[in-house]
Formats: sequence, C-alpha cells, structure tokens
Amino acid sequence: MDPQGNTTSGVGISKVALDVTTYHTLVGGEPIERAVRATGTDRLWIVPSDLRLAGAEVELVPQTARETKLRAALRAIEDRYDLILIDCPPSLGLLTINALAAAQACVIPMQCEFYALEGLTQLMDTITLIRRHLNPTLRIAGVVLTMVDPRTKLSDQVAAEVRGHFTDLVFATEVPRSVRLAEAPSYGQPVLTYAPSSRGAEAYLSLARELLERLGTPDAAHETVGFAGGQTTDDRGDVE
Repeated sequence: MDPQGNTTSGVGISKVALDVTTYHTLVGGEPIERAVRATGTDRLWIVPSDLRLAGAEVELVPQTARETKLRAALRAIEDRYDLILIDCPPSLGLLTINALAAAQACVIPMQCEFYALEGLTQLMDTITLIRRHLNPTLRIAGVVLTMVDPRTKLSDQVAAEVRGHFTDLVFATEVPRSVRLAEAPSYGQPVLTYAPSSRGAEAYLSLARELLERLGTPDAAHETVGFAGGQTTDDRGDVE
C-alpha cells in the first residue's frame, strides 16, 4: 500500500514493467489474485505497488466504500496465507486508512527521533477513529522501536519515553541502525537472506518471534497485520 514501492524492489521485483498492482485492484477493481507475485524467498508472495498508487488517493475519493476497498479485495485470498502483512505509506491518507480498515492487528514502527513522537500521537487518534467507524476489532499488536542508535542520548530518551507511555505494548526487540539493513534492498533481498548473521537480521528475526507470540498462535494462521506509519530508512554512516 506504499506508492514508493520499497517492499516491491526490496524483494527483487522491478517496478518498471508491472502489469497489475495494488493500484489496479483498488481503483480498477482487478481481482487481487492477478496481482500476486512470487518472490525469490520461499513461501513469500507479494502484491507489488509503484508510483501509480499515489493517484489512488484522489481517484478513490468519489467511489463508494472507498475506505474498505482493500478489505473487500483481501477476502478472496485471505485463507490461502498464514500471515498477510500490509506495508503502509508514511502518511495518514486514504491508503493507510484502507490498510487499517482491513487489518486485524496493527504494528507501529517508531523511529527513535523527536518528530516521530509527534506523528505517533496523530496515528493513535486515527486508530481510535478507525475502530469507531470502520474496524471495531482492530487492535495494536505493538510498537517497534526502529533506527535505534545507543550512541546517541536522543535515541535513549525517545525509547524511554515511548516505553514509559506504552509500557507492555512496546516490543522488547529494538531494531538498530545498520549498514546491512540499508544495503539489502539494493541487492533485492530481505536482510535475512542478504546478511543473516547481521545485527539487523537478528533483530528482525527476534521481532518476528515476538509478533507471532502476540498474535496468539505459532503459525499466525490467517492473520492480517497492518504496519501503520511506515517510514523511509536512511542508514548512511552507521556501523555494523
């Protein structure tokens, strides 16, 4: 659900010649099955996106049930997969609302910087509205502290403030700033394939275990998880 298409290129799929994407499903009514593509990773499939999806914010406005287009589309395939992850854009527009309306649980990535704290408050207000009007069963699976740099006092302060406010909602796992995490997308690979022994890979593996535990089942059967407030990562100058 992110027009930047970082998840698409991050698994090695070119955005140049995509015939059917999330855009065509949301705006054109194409069955989502037509958009599903295999990746180079075993048991991982993706519905790709590209910049055309940015236009959906405007094109969906006059349509009926515009906030639940994704939820309706996913009904056709939700029983085929153990876990459906929805990657959201770094904004609270119609695309993110569609994701939250479709998800059973929401994971909030929280960058350890001051402005991220401001955005978190707005996101929580949005989730409250989604529960009230579109998806009463939506729950917060947890808050993930990302781009954590223990060398900086600000990172520690933000982490402490988030943990103090959200307590048990915050995952124990923290994702560090990492050169390997920044490099992996340029090779079209998940970090678990590109650098499986790196700190970043170990962190995401630990996070995955925590998430499955919070979802209440070892295989997370038929769960749909929205990653709200996704962000662009810049790891230049970091040490692995």
